[in-house]
Amino acid sequence: MTSDAPPAAAGGRKVQFEMFFTLPDFSDISLRDYQETMQRPFFSLAKKKRIKPIDYLSPDKTVHVHVSANPEYGMATIWDADIMIYLASHLNELRERGDNDLSPTIRLQPGDLLRRICWGVSGRAYERLIAALDRLQATTIKTNIRANSKTRETTFSWIDSYTHLVDEKTQRSLGMEITLSKWFFEGVMDKRNVLAISPLYFEITSGLGKWLYRASRKHAGGNGAEGFTIGFETLHQKSGSESSLPSFKNKILELARANNLPEIDLEVIGAETPRPKLKMVMRKYLEGRPPNDAKAPPLPSPQRAAASLPRTSSAAPSPAKPTPPIATASAEEFVDPRLTRGLLTRTAASLKFEDTNPADPHAQVYAEAARQAPQPPRGSRAQDILDREIYQAIREECPGWDLDVLMKTFDQFLGANPTELPRNYSKRFYGFVKKHHERNKYQLPGF
Repeated sequence: MTSDAPPAAAGGRKVQFEMFFTLPDFSDISLRDYQETMQRPFFSLAKKKRIKPIDYLSPDKTVHVHVSANPEYGMATIWDADIMIYLASHLNELRERGDNDLSPTIRLQPGDLLRRICWGVSGRAYERLIAALDRLQATTIKTNIRANSKTRETTFSWIDSYTHLVDEKTQRSLGMEITLSKWFFEGVMDKRNVLAISPLYFEITSGLGKWLYRASRKHAGGNGAEGFTIGFETLHQKSGSESSLPSFKNKILELARANNLPEIDLEVIGAETPRPKLKMVMRKYLEGRPPNDAKAPPLPSPQRAAASLPRTSSAAPSPAKPTPPIATASAEEFVDPRLTRGLLTRTAASLKFEDTNPADPHAQVYAEAARQAPQPPRGSRAQDILDREIYQAIREECPGWDLDVLMKTFDQFLGANPTELPRNYSKRFYGFVKKHHERNKYQLPGF
């Protein structure tokens, strides 16, 4: 099924190493998802091994999907689908760069893949990657999607094969070669079949949440402010979830109450009725909604508080607990421990009260004067937004760059809303600039 043993000859190993070593950088590619896999039950939504097949028939009886698992490996999961999203994005990036010789066989550095999908680059992450590739290869799908007739069907696995090249002395990964199924490759090659998705997708922790984002992005993406409304029963069937309908309903209600999926605004219609419905709308279409709208605004995602602009409100802020944030990838690959310690120190200091002497009758006067004193002019956008220690580290380690220009490029790469940036924005920008500096520093004067 796999081949991870390096060639016997040292010369051959060197040739293959150089082949992978010289690959272009794909660590910051924009993300694309294959539409046909976004709204139907192609993956298990549970982390535990699933052996029970998925059988789906569309309400109009025209589309069917059958997914069967290998007893040894289990069914490919919605987390394994992260890899397929990256591979679709990889192919799309090659096409955008003008590559006219595209092949189902993709050569890549596993580290680029793992970083982009926020799995980290630890030894455990590499083990997780291999296990996921085994499931993707062992899972069998039968469907009539893209067939000329509903009576015809195609049988395939997500990937046909993969090869992992490992240095026999150090046991370090030298590169990976993955061959996609013809069905998936041909689907992605049609630009009309791929949709841009948010980089924050990889921060969604629940399996149902990941599937719901993909389904919502597919259904609601082109429907403007009207969005897309669907019944819970139909949603349950399309998900392929093993949960009972009542349990599934409760999980959807929880996701709708939290309302912190990237880009997507969720509203439950008729929650107390026997047949509730879920309305999905892209948040970008709701920016002009009047404040007195009957629908409550979406809960703010857990973004950098210090960098966000102050918001005005006629009512006092609610003391309610904030929505638990979506889990993020480990930041160890973006920032070193000394920066983290600096951030903690600064945060702790900012929480201290003014050191005034209550016995001094002029203390309040001094404090009020200090508050009304003219503030220093604001600096660049990068200086205003980034955490102070990280901004300083970038200036010291990557001198010579216009950070405001790089920040615009980074924001475009993230597809980020300026008022709703992802968590750990400063740390991620720090990693982005370091990579940029490493690749382009020789263009600067003095190098």
